[in-house]
Amino acid sequence: MKRVVSVVGARPNFMKVAPIDRAFKKYSDKVEHLIVHTGQHYDAKMSDAFFQDLEMPEPAVFLGIGSGSHADQTAKVIMGFEKVCLDLKPDLVIVVGDVNSTIACTLTAVKLEIPVAHVEAGLRSGDRKMPEEINRLATDAICDYCFVTEESGMKFLKESHFPEDKTFFVGNTMIDSQHFALAKAEESNVLKEIGIEAGKYVLVTLHRPSNVDEPEQLQTVLKVLAELSQHRAVVFPVHPRTRKNIESFGLNELLKNVHFIDAQGYIDFLALMKNADFVLTDSGGIQEETTALKIPCITVRTTTERPVTCEIGTNILIEPTADAMKTAIDNMLNKPRKAGAIPPMWDGRAAERITEIIVSQILNV
Repeated sequence: MKRVVSVVGARPNFMKVAPIDRAFKKYSDKVEHLIVHTGQHYDAKMSDAFFQDLEMPEPAVFLGIGSGSHADQTAKVIMGFEKVCLDLKPDLVIVVGDVNSTIACTLTAVKLEIPVAHVEAGLRSGDRKMPEEINRLATDAICDYCFVTEESGMKFLKESHFPEDKTFFVGNTMIDSQHFALAKAEESNVLKEIGIEAGKYVLVTLHRPSNVDEPEQLQTVLKVLAELSQHRAVVFPVHPRTRKNIESFGLNELLKNVHFIDAQGYIDFLALMKNADFVLTDSGGIQEETTALKIPCITVRTTTERPVTCEIGTNILIEPTADAMKTAIDNMLNKPRKAGAIPPMWDGRAAERITEIIVSQILNV
């Protein structure tokens, strides 16, 4: 019996690992799959909701690292995960995405000579000011196997001379979770609870430091939302960091006509996303999810590490300025919209391909 440990650290990781855990059940006579939750981002209510919504098993280990500076958080994950590896002795560690837990656990496992597979490898924004970009670069530089979601990832890995025989284009496990949960999202009452109608509101998410940590920029974005609320209902499930800044900067008044609600569980957020007129965000994963749902998306960032969402999906990338946001919103409200297509292999079966490769080619069982 081989043992595989998958690491989750923040909410987006749950959506990427849940399908992998389900797919490993097919090989339960050969492989024991365990989940380690670092607790990098942890809110008991939200974490429990995500595990329940995605039907994930309880993590085998919860490290409870919590928030902190990048150095503090990364160091604590390294120390905690080293003990986990020495105790569990996994034959393979799977890391996903680009959070601090991703690089911390990769570095720990590699130094213990445990093979590491990176799911969602090869993505690049080209912006080294983003902590996630550094995590992506460093993880891909030292991991053993790369599982890739889109063609740009294959290109970047080839350019960095990552071994082609250890690079696998498999699709997107985030979209696997979406396929899994769509039926549940149909039964959600979240629209009724908020008091909005399908297709008649704009869904907004903001959490990037570049948008929410500077008072002037956050005020600029919120003023645009205030104007938008005169034309469409605006639903804004707020990230804790964003809420804190809005309050400390004294910007609450700008949101008086906005549905300013708490962060939602996966099912209810999926329901909000699939029924939106369009989405305005600075998230990475939401660019992918809206493309898979064929919901128009405006991404308020200078770069994206998911170019396929712009090239063939429904995503539009704009500069985070008042004029650019107003123009994009006006175009969305008054002009024909971009018709997007679903990227190759975003078919809900990425985790099946990943586990088959791991079992037959990496673990050889």
